Amino acid sequence: MNTRVRTYILENLPLTVRTAHEDNDTLIGLPYPYTTPCVSGMFQELYYWDTYFTNVGLLSVGMTRQAQYNIDNMLYLVKTYGKMPNGNRTYYLNRSQPPFLSQMVRELFDLTQDIAWLYEKAYPALETEYRFWTERRATPSGLNRYGCDLTRDEEYLDIAAYFAERISRPLPADRDTRLAWGKSMMALAESGWDCTSRFALHAHEYIPADLNSLLYLLETNMAYFATVLQMPTDADKWQARACRRQQQMTAQLWDDSRGVFCDVHGKTGVTNRMVSAAAFYPLFAGLATPAQAASTVQALPLLEYEHGIACCEKRDDLLDLQWDHPHGWACLHYIVIQGLRRYGYEDDARRIAQAYTRTVEREFDRTGNLWEKYNVVTGQVSATLEYDTPPMLGWSAGVYLFCEDFLK
Repeated sequence: MNTRVRTYILENLPLTVRTAHEDNDTLIGLPYPYTTPCVSGMFQELYYWDTYFTNVGLLSVGMTRQAQYNIDNMLYLVKTYGKMPNGNRTYYLNRSQPPFLSQMVRELFDLTQDIAWLYEKAYPALETEYRFWTERRATPSGLNRYGCDLTRDEEYLDIAAYFAERISRPLPADRDTRLAWGKSMMALAESGWDCTSRFALHAHEYIPADLNSLLYLLETNMAYFATVLQMPTDADKWQARACRRQQQMTAQLWDDSRGVFCDVHGKTGVTNRMVSAAAFYPLFAGLATPAQAASTVQALPLLEYEHGIACCEKRDDLLDLQWDHPHGWACLHYIVIQGLRRYGYEDDARRIAQAYTRTVEREFDRTGNLWEKYNVVTGQVSATLEYDTPPMLGWSAGVYLFCEDFLK
């Protein structure tokens, strides 16, 4: 273990905390201090799914109060806006991000056992978040998708032009194609995978394995909370919803030819047979059967490299985006490691945790920083089309601290 990395994290985590009680231009004021992903520079807001992984680190080092502040800010935003926005900026109000809030509540409650907080604040907010996903992001299949709440075509067309410039591709002449690009870009922003070749530039039309796994986790967490709160009718309702989603995911998203859960196009029913790290979300959420988990583990060699887990398998049709091969992100390492552990694949989990920590430590020794993402083939900091890779604390620190504790 590299004690210099841990010392750096512990010294700098407090420097990522911001306080802004009042709205200021595009910034939405929050009732409690909140953690941002970076000490300075980019990303000076509370972000949704980033903060789950940051909280993993905060809880592991005893910074429970700040972890609770982060969650309470999110509960406030859900109560205020009907969903947890991408972040506390007005321009983020048109979308959410992967719904990790129920798991954040679960992990905090496991420590505090604060029944009153669970009943009065967390449970109602999570019901609201669930309605957002199941009503605003519904599909005819019964499963759910990523999307955006913009309503004007002109906004999507502007986003398409921005997207084309960012990924160095010509803007399509056809207006309908440009419109689809804009809608896909905004759905990618909500997915957190902005940008990826995973959805073939039609993200708003796909039923993703990761999102529906997290909604299954929300349903099972709510069943647990309802049981704790002595609400048996609610508990049965949530458990029934989880069972139905598990059945639907197996029927629609399980791909026998690849042996993993894959994303499916909601209109055509065609499976995108790309193997990605999203295939491990059903293991993380506990919805995979033992046989499905074993089959998914067999796909690890498509994603695993000396320096960690790539976002997806290497393919000729990739667009060289930051959520493609060969880039490796802290959050996906955590999902894969925890999914493997949940099904008893401890050796695989430890090997991946060791690869991630070695990569972080080696690049820290070389650069003096933790980084947003790493190239898992070369072991160096990634560089991608979308923007320069920023020095990162946030989820890189949280997942590093988790791996360090796991490997003890």
